[in-house]
Amino acid sequence: MNDVEVVVAHSERTTLRVGDMFLKVDADPGRLEAEAEVMSLVPVPTPEVLWHKPSVLAIAAVPGTALGRLGEPSTASPAAWAAAGAAVRKLHDAPLPPRTGRGPAELAAELDAECAWLVANDVLPADLVTRNRGIAEAALRPWTPVFTHGDLQIAHVFVDGDQVTGIIDWSEAAPGDAHFDLATLTLGHEDRLDDVLVGYGTDVDLDVIRAWWSLRSLLAIRWLVEHGFDPTAPGCEIDVLRARM
Repeated sequence: MNDVEVVVAHSERTTLRVGDMFLKVDADPGRLEAEAEVMSLVPVPTPEVLWHKPSVLAIAAVPGTALGRLGEPSTASPAAWAAAGAAVRKLHDAPLPPRTGRGPAELAAELDAECAWLVANDVLPADLVTRNRGIAEAALRPWTPVFTHGDLQIAHVFVDGDQVTGIIDWSEAAPGDAHFDLATLTLGHEDRLDDVLVGYGTDVDLDVIRAWWSLRSLLAIRWLVEHGFDPTAPGCEIDVLRARM
C-alpha cells in the first residue's frame, strides 16, 4: 500500500500524492473540469490525466524535480531556466484557451481593495504599500492577451537536467499578460530573469515585469494569510515588496 502524502491543503483545494499519482480534490468541480480541458490544449509538457470525476482529478507524476521553491535558492542550471523560458514562449504563442481572463480595470480595483486591507489591518507599513502600489501601476495598461498559465511559480515547473519535463497546476490558465507569467516564474528569483529571457526572447518590458512582482505580491498576501501560508517567510512575498524599497 502506498503512503498518502498531503501536498497542499486549504479550504478550496486539497492535493494528495499516492505513489506516482496525484489526486486533486476541489470544492469547485467546474475548476477541475476547466483545468483538465486546458491541459489537453497546451503545447508544453504536462502531467497525464489518468481520470476525472466531478470533484477529483487524478494525474500522473512528472519526472524530474521542481525548478525551485519560493524562499529558497534554486540549484537549477542557467540552461534549465532558459529551457523554462522557451517553454513559456511556446505557451504564449499558442491559440488562446476558451476562458475569460482578468483585465487591467478589474485588477486595478482588486489592487485598491487589497492595499486598503493591508494598511487597515496593519499587515504592512503604509509606505511599503504605497511604494509598491506605485510600481505596480506600470502593469495596469492594455495588453495583447496570450495563453498564460496564470500561476507559473517555480514549484510548478519541473526539469530533468536542462530539459523541462512538465508544468503542473493549470487551474488559473486563461488569456492574460505575457509579462505576468514571466514575473511569477522569477518572483523571489529576480537574478534568474536574464536566464529565462535567453530562452523566451528579449521582446519584453522589464519595467512591466518588475511591476508585476509588486502587483502579484500585493494581491497574494491576504489569500496566503487566510489559507494558512506565510508570506513573511524569508524570500517570499513580503521580502519581494521590501526589495522594491
